[in-house]
Amino acid sequence: MKSENGATLLSPAQGRLLVALAAILWSLSGAFTKLLTKETALHLDQPEISGLLIAFYRALFAGLVLLPSLRRRDISFRGAMIATAFSFAVMNALYVLAMALGSAANAVLLQYTAPMWMYLASVWWLGEPADRRSSVSLVIGLLGIAVILWGGWEDAQLPVIAIALGSGFAYAGVILGLRVLRDASPRWLTIVNHLSGALLLLPFLCFAARQVPSLPQLALLFLFGSVQMALPYWLVARGLRVVSPQEAGTITLLEPLLNPLWAYLVSPKSEAPKIYTLAGGACILGALAWRYWPRRWRGGKKVPDAA
Repeated sequence: MKSENGATLLSPAQGRLLVALAAILWSLSGAFTKLLTKETALHLDQPEISGLLIAFYRALFAGLVLLPSLRRRDISFRGAMIATAFSFAVMNALYVLAMALGSAANAVLLQYTAPMWMYLASVWWLGEPADRRSSVSLVIGLLGIAVILWGGWEDAQLPVIAIALGSGFAYAGVILGLRVLRDASPRWLTIVNHLSGALLLLPFLCFAARQVPSLPQLALLFLFGSVQMALPYWLVARGLRVVSPQEAGTITLLEPLLNPLWAYLVSPKSEAPKIYTLAGGACILGALAWRYWPRRWRGGKKVPDAA
C-alpha cells in the first residue's frame, strides 16, 4: 500500500518492529560513552575528551552519514522543525553529559521519564485518545524506573541527576515533534536534527574543548554517530507514522533495560549492576509484556485487544 505521495505505508506491527530495533541500537550509547571516558583494554579514553565534545561529534557524524542519501523531494520546511531540532540538540548534549559524568543506568533511566511527559502531552495537547493498556504499561514501566532511581539515589550526584532529567524533558519534545511531522521525510528530519544539534554545540566547544580526539577516537565517534544515532532515529521516525507516542514510549523502554548491560560489559568496575537495577528491569519487562502480549482469551471468553 502506498500513500498519496508514493511512499510505502507500514503496518502497525512493522512500525513497532522499527521502533524496537531503534531502541536496541540506542541502548549502545552507554557502551560507546564508557569506551571514550573509562580505561579499557582499547585505551580509547586518552586523550581525555569532554562529554560536550562527544555529543558534538556524535551528532555531526550522524548527520553527515545520511546527507548523501538526501533527495530533493525530501526537503521541506515547517515551523515545528525548529522546536524539534532545538529539543534534539538539548537532549543530545544533556544525555551524553550525564552518561559521561555518572552511571549509564542513571543517565538512561532518568531520560526515560520522557514517556510520562510524552503520554500526557499527546493526550492533552495533541488530542490523541488514551487507551487503558498503554496507560497501565507506562505506569508499570515508570515504576520500574523509580525503583532503580530510588535504590541508587544515595550514590548519585544532584547535578548529574538534574542533567539527565533535563534530557528526559527534551526527549519527550523530540518524539512529539516527530509525531507532528509524521508526513515529512524521516531522512530529512534526521539530518536536520543531527546537524542542527552539532551546530548549536559548536559555540560551547570554542570555549570548553581543549583536546582534539585521536584517530582511533574519531573512528569510534563515527560509529557512535552512524550506528547508534543516525540509523535509530531514521527507524523511529518511520515507525511513528503508524505508532502512537504512547506505544513508542513503551517499546523504547527496551533501551534503559539493555543500556546498563552493555555499559557493564565495557566497564564492569564502574557499572556493576545492583539488585534494584534488576528489580526495576523486571518491572520494565512486565510493562512491555502487558502492552504487547496477546490477550484475546481471558477467563474462557474472547477479549478484544485494546487499540
